[in-house]
Amino acid sequence: QVQLVESGGGLVQPGGSLRLSCAASGSFFSSYHMGWYRQAPGKQRELVASITPGGDTNYADSVKGRFIISGDNTKNTMNLQMNDLTPEDTAVYYCKANRAFVVYWGQGTQVTVSS
Repeated sequence: QVQLVESGGGLVQPGGSLRLSCAASGSFFSSYHMGWYRQAPGKQRELVASITPGGDTNYADSVKGRFIISGDNTKNTMNLQMNDLTPEDTAVYYCKANRAFVVYWGQGTQVTVSS
């Protein structure tokens, strides 16, 4: 019954902003590490940003200063605010939750940055 659902993807112009959300079916931030990954055509899936139950965050070098990851423990949601987007940010973005050997993935949401 554990499920992660992403939303907020779409088409945006270069330099624009977009906010992604991940809704969890249960309580995750209390014990799960959460993160956003992305996969562009012809490339491997890569970590974009992550956040621990303690609130520690980590960002890929390519998005530092532009993206912000956050979570709401009371609503079991995680967000990714993306600013100053470039065509290189175009990819399918996935929500991930993991604890020890247990890993859950969302279905992904498409983000396209183009004029």
